[in-house]
Amino acid sequence: MSKILTTIFVLFFLFTNQSIAQENIMILKLKDGDVKIELFEDVAPNHVKRIKELADGGKYDNVVFHRVIDGFMAQTGDVQFGNSSNDNFDLRRAGTGNSDLPDLKEEFNDLPHVRGTLSMARTSDPNSANSQFFICFNDKASYLDRQYTVFGKVIEGMEFVDNIKRGEPASDPDKIISFKSQ
Repeated sequence: MSKILTTIFVLFFLFTNQSIAQENIMILKLKDGDVKIELFEDVAPNHVKRIKELADGGKYDNVVFHRVIDGFMAQTGDVQFGNSSNDNFDLRRAGTGNSDLPDLKEEFNDLPHVRGTLSMARTSDPNSANSQFFICFNDKASYLDRQYTVFGKVIEGMEFVDNIKRGEPASDPDKIISFKSQ
């Protein structure tokens, strides 16, 4: 009887743990391929909730990478002015808009800004993150640590992020094809 209960417990734990892990995996579809992203709900629960809400609602689909600095990061997420399939699309204003949801309170944490890190963009107000985020290209952004909310990390497909056109903005910027929960 003890072996049966132990087996049931182990199977339950493995199944529960796997479903929780899958719940925090997102797929960012880019022109060159899919990028698999793990979200860190334990350290940035409100930011993860916001990203999931906007992504699963299709708000990030067709949003351009409006600020891509070689050796630093690729920024996107302006769902107001950066959506290339929307009537409000304005490349000159991309990077100044947000979603219609309220800004988020900071959830600064001890996770470092290294290659593949996803972090929320904001104004000089620490509590102004809304929909925009960036992906770090390398490990040289430690000056952002504990000043911007890290909420995820690329776990597969970073080579596709590396291929995003550079520019602020690029003349014909790359865009998110889709961004969804796995």
